This record gives sequence, structure tokens and C-alpha cells, in this order.
Amino acid sequence: MRLFLLLIGAISLAIGVKYIYDARPIVKKYFGFGDKNEATLGLKIFGFLLSIVGGTLIYFMY
Repeated sequence: MRLFLLLIGAISLAIGVKYIYDARPIVKKYFGFGDKNEATLGLKIFGFLLSIVGGTLIYFMY
């Protein structure tokens, strides 16, 4: 169980960091609505929260 939670934490941390750094290209590729700045901000906030959750899982399970 501990290994599974560590793996989930590492994956969510990696995905969160990917969302933070590549938010604008992801928004351009998958979303076609007009205001790309708000979508980019939303994706960066989601990536930040996902990174926090993944880092917390790794911290407490290690």
C-alpha cells in the first residue's frame, strides 16, 4: 500500500509540474475558446494543487 501511494504521489507531482510549465501549449492544442489567458491560469493553478498533493503524499509516505 505504501509503494502504491508513493507511486501515485510521484505521478501526480510529475503531471502537476508538466501542467505548470506547459500550460500555454496545452491550452492552444486542446481548447479552442477565445480567452486563453484565463484557461492558462486555471491550468497552472490546477497543476500547482496537483503538485502539492503529490508532494504531500511523497513526504508523508516516505
